[in-house]
Amino acid sequence: MASKAVQDDTGEKETPRKRYAVIRIRGRVGLRKEKIDTLKFLRLHRKNHVVIIDDRASYRGMLQTAKDYITWGEVGPETIALLLKKRGALKGGLRITDEFVKKNSSYENIDKFAEAIGNFNAELSDIKQLKPIFRLPPPKSGFDGKIKRAVHDHGELGYRGAAIEDLIKKMVLGRKQKDDSRKE
Repeated sequence: MASKAVQDDTGEKETPRKRYAVIRIRGRVGLRKEKIDTLKFLRLHRKNHVVIIDDRASYRGMLQTAKDYITWGEVGPETIALLLKKRGALKGGLRITDEFVKKNSSYENIDKFAEAIGNFNAELSDIKQLKPIFRLPPPKSGFDGKIKRAVHDHGELGYRGAAIEDLIKKMVLGRKQKDDSRKE
């Protein structure tokens, strides 16, 4: 993924910018107000909701605050396109289509729009009626680890790097494959 480098106030270059997908894994039971507010700022109101954010310092701080309820990692344009095509929604509950993207933005289709988002040339908010949250079903065969433990401790919570793309594919494509097998 090609990305621009961020410059701080002193003019020194930091690491290249990244897009993160953040998934809420756990519910509300036992949450303190600080964590509820942090999840609200991230727009993660329910389990299995996903948002796409960048790696700003303010977001990184929120991720650390809510790390016991979410998982996150870097995503590329292909995964962003998959989310937009399969689970992208417009206000009013309609699905996003290539025609809608072409009509309401300067991009030809969903793939070009997703590539621009991944390269920091566009934001999800560039299409006014697009909801910034993707509602996903749980993974088809369940989570691989415990949802109360960190990834490095054989769990599901916290930073998982590029492996977030595998979890998203398992959540997005898993339910559809199951439904297709029933129709045969």
